[in-house]
Amino acid sequence: MPISLDLPPRLLVSDLCHSLETYLETEQVKEVYRAYLFSAEAHEGQKRKSGEPYIFHPLAATYILSQMHLDTQTLCAALLHDVIEDTDITKEKLGSEFGEQVAELVDGVSKLSSIQFKTREQAQAESFRKMILAMNRDIRVIIVKLADRLHNMRTLNAMTPESQRRIARETMEIYAPIAHRLGMNTMRIALEEFSFEALYPWRYKVLAHWTQKVYSKRADIFDKIQNTIERCLTKRGIQAKIQRRKRHYYGIYYKMREKKESSSLDKRKTFFQITNVCALRLIVDTEDSCYRSLGVVHRLYKPMCEHFKDYIAIPKINGYQSLHTILFSPHGFLIEVQIRTTEMHELSETGITAYGLINSLDDKNNQDEPCYRPPCQRASEWLRELLDMQKSTGDSLEFLEHVKTDLFPEEVYVFTPKGKIMQLPKGATAVDFAYAIHSDIGNKCIASKIDNQYASLATPLVSGQTIEVLTAKWARPKPNWLNFAISARARSHIRNFLKKLQYEEAVRLGKEMLDKELTTYSLSANKLTEKQQAHLLATFKVNNLDMLLADIGLGNQIALIVARQFDPTSDSLIKSSIINGKPKPLIIKGTEGILINFSRCCRPIPGDEIIGFVSAGRGIIIHSTACKHVFGFQPDKLIVVEWESGIEGEFFVDICVDVQDKRGVLANVAAGITNMGSDIDYVSNENKEGRHSTLRFCISVRNRVHLAAIMRHLRRLENVTRIQRNRN
Repeated sequence: MPISLDLPPRLLVSDLCHSLETYLETEQVKEVYRAYLFSAEAHEGQKRKSGEPYIFHPLAATYILSQMHLDTQTLCAALLHDVIEDTDITKEKLGSEFGEQVAELVDGVSKLSSIQFKTREQAQAESFRKMILAMNRDIRVIIVKLADRLHNMRTLNAMTPESQRRIARETMEIYAPIAHRLGMNTMRIALEEFSFEALYPWRYKVLAHWTQKVYSKRADIFDKIQNTIERCLTKRGIQAKIQRRKRHYYGIYYKMREKKESSSLDKRKTFFQITNVCALRLIVDTEDSCYRSLGVVHRLYKPMCEHFKDYIAIPKINGYQSLHTILFSPHGFLIEVQIRTTEMHELSETGITAYGLINSLDDKNNQDEPCYRPPCQRASEWLRELLDMQKSTGDSLEFLEHVKTDLFPEEVYVFTPKGKIMQLPKGATAVDFAYAIHSDIGNKCIASKIDNQYASLATPLVSGQTIEVLTAKWARPKPNWLNFAISARARSHIRNFLKKLQYEEAVRLGKEMLDKELTTYSLSANKLTEKQQAHLLATFKVNNLDMLLADIGLGNQIALIVARQFDPTSDSLIKSSIINGKPKPLIIKGTEGILINFSRCCRPIPGDEIIGFVSAGRGIIIHSTACKHVFGFQPDKLIVVEWESGIEGEFFVDICVDVQDKRGVLANVAAGITNMGSDIDYVSNENKEGRHSTLRFCISVRNRVHLAAIMRHLRRLENVTRIQRNRN
């Protein structure tokens, strides 16, 4: 039976007890009632912003959970879920009264109110991270939180308009998608409707008015279609319960705002296109009856073949199973039909709370037990992925963004070479596929095969393809992967790897920079005594020497200032190393890594006179000394640098080529560049007056000598009138 999350007009504890008596033992009902008395005493004198006694809130949240037939511990936790956060009751006191599991559930739902954060967003993100960790220990934490949030949304009118919009937006972005991810469709719809009404009250009222008007007008025709299908099923011996489905208002609004990507009819934009549909749900007894019913409705009305979806054979990522088809009716309407069994229907409405599935999560390894069902396994795997993701994410705000990305994407279904089905977000690439298999596979992938044909790692995947990933021991993630990696799992692992790599390179670069400055005092980072290291750590407030070296490499600290800690004659005025004699320069090899960057404004190449600018968080930016931007930099941020003698590598430079505007001139110039052993990074064409144009190229060179040879070669080409290097 589908659940109802509605509340009685005036909820009393007797209503809760009557609801519990339908499925719990007497002793269990008494335990829940004891939790109610404990919570009422703890919240004595407290009132909500609506003016009602505070105990009505946990009572309402618990009543919602009783409609889902939740267990005693979850119900007790719901009644007590605010006592740690809002009263003097401690977790230990709660554990002694109701057991450790109830105390852990309540603690998992409680916010981090004892820690002060800089912003509200940071506090919310850190509390969300805490809840995710508690969910991994016990999934019932989020069940209690969803019931708590649902009742808060029902009483949102007592809040200020700004608070209403903030809470509604958070609910729409996080809690409704979590409910959907866990298969709790009834909970998701309720959260979306309340959020939609709070965010867009006028749009909600208009949609509600016109939706009711349209469905009332077409009720007779929809009844005829429903009766016709019911008679045909009965003739063939199929017992089916047929339900009329009405789109909820946010669902209509979402479809109206959805971008029309193609001419397919499932991408509707107008209100009347969306409501011009008779939506039916057929609930039968067996899976075999689902497919037989599908044949009946296809013989009765012509199907739109491209819109048939079999989610029984391949369930959705949250475990949802059903057959979906769209039919043409003779009345001028489309008929949307969902066909499922009673068990599938209950599972689609209540998700992991159906059939006592929550309890089966405690035994995650015992997958052969009859009570262990696919939705539980999916929820458990998802929670483990979130736990793995938060371990690789240092910042709580970044973790929250990853979870938002991961929550509820559209899916594509692809196959491994061994035929295993992999579910990935829509738009996923081979990199996402590699990380979905294992993080080590993702970190070491170098190429991919799609349907046995080599393809770029950035190629978007399409359902039905077979994907093979090629790896190498020497390979590692590249920063540009973040431009096309879609899944939160892949992006989290890539960012974590790059942060670790950046930290290691920052330590190495910082050591090199500090050693250069310490030579004045006949010291080096490796020769510092424990006392000297302790002095530096205390002065710059870091935990270890590597952290200080990383700060130097990242530009957060200046090596000269750190080194001056060992100069007893130095004063507080630290002069730039440029004007302080002739210090030993930092040698630039061109292969330092991601913390040595070459400025794009002047694009220095070997042979140019250069200078380094220490940029906080980015390392050292190399500029030409003639660059106009250098004169605006703070002197104490500049360091002396030199090219290594005999340096080899590939460096980019901008050139401008003035040409006569004739057919084939661009091809001739481009061919001339490549013939001189240079690659073209980009090219643009700027038309001038008359029959002349300026071609702007960014090309690769080895040094100034190579650039000069390229420019001499281009000057000799026909139709080239002028060539010069663009330095800024």
